[in-house]
Formats: sequence, structure tokens, C-alpha cells
Amino acid sequence: MEPMPTDDASLDRYRRQMRFAPLGEAGQRQLAQSRALVCGCGALGSVIADQLVRAGVGFVRIVDRDFLERDNLHRQVLFDERDVAEQLPKAVAAARRLRLINSEIEIDAVVADVSAANIAQLADGVDVIVDGTDNFEIRYLLNDYAVANNVPWVFGGCVGAEGQTLAILPGETACLSCLLPEPPPAELQPTCETAGVIGPIVATIAALQSAEALKILSGHREAVNRRLAVVDLWNNQLRSIGISRATGDAPCRTCVERDFPWLDGRRGAAAVALCGRNAVQLAPTGGEPTSLDRLAAKLQSVGKVSANPYLLRLEVERYRITVFADGRVIVSGTDDIAEARVAHARYIGG
Repeated sequence: MEPMPTDDASLDRYRRQMRFAPLGEAGQRQLAQSRALVCGCGALGSVIADQLVRAGVGFVRIVDRDFLERDNLHRQVLFDERDVAEQLPKAVAAARRLRLINSEIEIDAVVADVSAANIAQLADGVDVIVDGTDNFEIRYLLNDYAVANNVPWVFGGCVGAEGQTLAILPGETACLSCLLPEPPPAELQPTCETAGVIGPIVATIAALQSAEALKILSGHREAVNRRLAVVDLWNNQLRSIGISRATGDAPCRTCVERDFPWLDGRRGAAAVALCGRNAVQLAPTGGEPTSLDRLAAKLQSVGKVSANPYLLRLEVERYRITVFADGRVIVSGTDDIAEARVAHARYIGG
């Protein structure tokens, strides 16, 4: 990519930001030359991407596997009803909006599922990875990649009115595996469907994540918060919890023993139930693109078919089956993986 312009005219739009002494003009110029990867562009990711682009981060890659639905709009700030009506993938809709906000930034929208097969390509050359996902499988993959490749990343999550975030500087701070050696059991994880979520907690946690990313990208690692921040807006609680690297008798698998099972594919599923969606995502085994035009012609007699350049949607019986160009499929109408595979085989094939 061409370096982002950093002449006086380009910097003028950030003049009030540069007046913040710890950042200054030098930090702003460094932001302009930096590269960020935002994984997930739903609730957290849409706020994070918006903040980074407005702040003048020179290159922002947005990766998201999902499409927009009407009940996203109360908390996913980059989107509107037109995006939902057009059935756009979140990454595409976000990029369209962000280019109107800051045309000087290079924005790369990727409609894909972050996986062990593509994380190296998606994160190639970036200076920070910011977590906007809604599941621990991808978070452990990000943690494995970041530690293995010495790339800073910022974890975040929220549900109900509570959220948490932790900046991870490989080799300096605790990592996600130090905090949680194993993913929490599904039955113990509240979701947006079971516990709900309010917009202000999304904005709060995403703002904290964005601030940590800006510290890293502007060259101020000394200012990064090394503690876990936990916020409960409903009960008016703000907590800061020290997290130490897991060494000694129970060393961290990732940052101490340097074992990366999520990155090398020993852990992780090809099929996953989506958080609070009554839907299952099925990932392709070969990774080859799908011809949506040919598939649309095949399915015309099966049910109601709609399509755009990014995805095809089939509504049949009680299912809504969405096929992406990269071969991924989301089967809505069930959270049972076996049932989703049957529906996929019945109507799409394979």
C-alpha cells in the first residue's frame, strides 16, 4: 500500500487530537503509517473500526463472516436499515460507511471466517489485532497467532451490561491463556440471546479497546493498561484486576510453553453454533469459492432465493440458509450442528 499522506493539509483534520500532548504530531504521523486488523465487525468491531478510522490509522482491515439483520441495529453503530434491506455482509457495509467518514484511510473489507487457514494472511504486516468477535474459539486463535508472531492484540467482550478488556503485549504481559487456560464451558457463558445486551456497554468496552490500540499504534506502549478492565454499567462497578503471566508449576501453554494448538489446527471446529442466533455456521473443507450464480439457478425451484455479489439466501421450510462466496454457510432455524448439516446436505449439497 502507498503510505498515507502526512502533509499539513492531511494532518489538519486531526489537529484537536494532536493537541493531546501525549499523542502530539509525532504520534499522529505514526498512526498514519500504522496497520490494524479488526476481527469481527458486529457490536464491538463496528465501534472499534469507526474509532480507528476517525483517528487516522492509515490501514484498517475489517474481517467478518456474518451478514446484517434488523436486530443488530440497536448496538452496531456503523449500519442502518438500508444495509439490512440490501442483505449486505457486515464487512462490506462497514467499509462503505467508513470510506465516507475518512476517504484518506485505506480500508480492506474481507468477508471471511477467521481460521487457522487464513489468519497468517489476514494479519500479515499489521501492527495490532483488535478483537471484535463473539466467540472464544477465534479469540484463542488470535492469542496463539499474536504470541507466536509477537503482534500486540486487544481482547474484549460484553454481554448484558457487563464487559471486559485486556491488552496483550507478547513477551511483556499476560496473554489470554494466562487469564483463561481453557474456554469457559458453553453452559456457563451468557449470550446476547440469553442475557441480552445494551448499547452503552458495547460503546464503553470498544472505546477502551480502541484507546489501547491507539497507544500501541502511536508508539506509546508504556501507556498500555496491563490489567484486566471489568465494567458493569448497571451496578455502577469499575474494576481493574492484575493478571500475571502463568509461570512456575502451572506455566501458560501459550506464552510460556509456546504451544499453539488453535493456530496449528489441533483445536477448533469446522462447524459452530453462532452466539444467540439459533444458527450454525458450516465452514468449507476445501476453501474454494462458490459460484453464487450457478447455485441460485440450481435452487430456484427449491424455495425463495435472493442473492447479491456477496451472498445467496435460500428460505425453505423453517430454514434460512445463507451461502457466502467463500463457501461458508449459515443455517438459521436451528442451533443443532447435526441438523444444520442435514439441511445443508439436503438443499445445497455435500
